Amino acid sequence: MDDLFAPLTTPRRESLAEGAVLLRARALPFETILLAALDAVIAASPFRHMVTPGGYRMSVAMTNCGAAGWVSDRSGYRYDPIDPVTGRPWPAMPDGFLTLARAAADEGGYTDFRPDACLINRYEPGARLSLHQDRNERDFGHPIVSVSLGLPATFQFGGLKRTGPVRKFRVLHGDIVVWGGSARLRYHGVAALKDGNHETMGRQRINLTFRVAR
Repeated sequence: MDDLFAPLTTPRRESLAEGAVLLRARALPFETILLAALDAVIAASPFRHMVTPGGYRMSVAMTNCGAAGWVSDRSGYRYDPIDPVTGRPWPAMPDGFLTLARAAADEGGYTDFRPDACLINRYEPGARLSLHQDRNERDFGHPIVSVSLGLPATFQFGGLKRTGPVRKFRVLHGDIVVWGGSARLRYHGVAALKDGNHETMGRQRINLTFRVAR
């Protein structure tokens, strides 16, 4: 498996901002490993639509794996070691997930990345994620690694204020976005997913977001 995670011989990189990079097709060589691991995680902790503190049902379905999982409900946003749906700890992070996340972070300029949480989002046509900052982690010194699988989507990357200008990037199956450093608290989101059918994933997009939560 280790050979799969060697750097691509001709990596395609796009700069989103200082400290942020888009690695095109970086996850494609390990698609089979990722999807098998994903199936196992979902079987243990199924997707669910969480509710925001304001009572809004999120259009994106979510689950988690790792030592902590991101949770949203009427009491607020937080990381919790227990899945509130199953009452059990979240599934352990698969080795393939961890190895890819660390390799991508390294290529993005962030060495020694050891994520303890992976948020798994499922987008179906029409689902979206509004502009937000990832602020529930204890230490913003660690980057975010975001892996796209399935239908193409429009990734929105803004500034340090919600009202700042927003750049838009089309992310495809196998693309990875890495951001940290001065870009760590930039606002970002995903525009409403357009309908379509991916040859492997069907009518959905899956996003794996790796973080150091605790």
